[in-house]
Amino acid sequence: MTIALDRPEETPDMRTDTPNHPTGAKLLGTAINLAEKRVEECIHDVDEWGGMEVFYSPVTGGLQNSNWRIDVAGDPIAYFLKVPGEGTEDFIDRGNSHVAALRAGNLGISPRIVHFDAASGVEVIEFLEGYRACTNADMKKWSITESVLDLQNQFHTIDPLPVTKTIFDLIDEHLAQAKEHNVPLPGFISALLREYTDAGKSFEASGLDIVPCHNDPMPGNFLIKDGEPMKLVDFEFSSNNERSYDLAVTFTEYFYDEPTIIRCVEEVYGAATRDVLSRCFVASALADLKWGLWGCINHELNTNWDFDYHKYGVWKLARARDRMADRRWGSWLHAL
Repeated sequence: MTIALDRPEETPDMRTDTPNHPTGAKLLGTAINLAEKRVEECIHDVDEWGGMEVFYSPVTGGLQNSNWRIDVAGDPIAYFLKVPGEGTEDFIDRGNSHVAALRAGNLGISPRIVHFDAASGVEVIEFLEGYRACTNADMKKWSITESVLDLQNQFHTIDPLPVTKTIFDLIDEHLAQAKEHNVPLPGFISALLREYTDAGKSFEASGLDIVPCHNDPMPGNFLIKDGEPMKLVDFEFSSNNERSYDLAVTFTEYFYDEPTIIRCVEEVYGAATRDVLSRCFVASALADLKWGLWGCINHELNTNWDFDYHKYGVWKLARARDRMADRRWGSWLHAL
């Protein structure tokens, strides 16, 4: 499936003999390394750019994917091109993430998609001029947190996604991958899995509140610009999931203290009742278990990425252990 570019009708004042592109951008046809050759292949796959003068430049911040800014001579719109990293297909359903991105774009909370190749997973969206990715420092500002929670709440209202993967499905999938690839895990994993089993029974007894969830609230997935609404990007891990998980993985990612967590719960649910708080605290431990396993698996499968996945994974698992060792853990499970 390929979606064609939907550019506005051209007028004479849109065209320019001097393309508006970043300093140092490469002209299509001048690639000298594998990454540049790959992005040029992707550019050639966009039929509407055929025969046009195209410039490309790298965009920093991608962990697993290769990200690029694309400028086309005569086109007033810049584009953002994402090239999936090798091996990411083991964790990502590209068709599902595309549907999530389309629906978020239609809702106005994400940039508009202008091209998607289902075979390769290559995606092109509008480049948001003047926007920047959030940082962990940004997330210490309550106004930023409110915007994050609002975007997630809006995303929860879209039609159900093609893929349903609850936090328990995600963890079970990673456990199967770890077994298949003989991934070494820390010795305390058995204790984590005992508590994980109990958490599953408690959630099953209370019932799951399934909604479309983004599932990946790393700060870089939220884009901001002064005077403009925040935008949400990168839907690769999206699925229909337990509502409390989207909130829990968020405050876990941002290292919020307990008073801030309670404030977040009040913002999303209207009140920080004992049962809702318990769901969120248990889900936060599950979030660390999921991403800890993910990190350990990636360490084994992808040795060419400049990131210490093993350290990340073990640290996440250790934090899950700390949460499960909280003296309130049993009462949280009971309150679900």
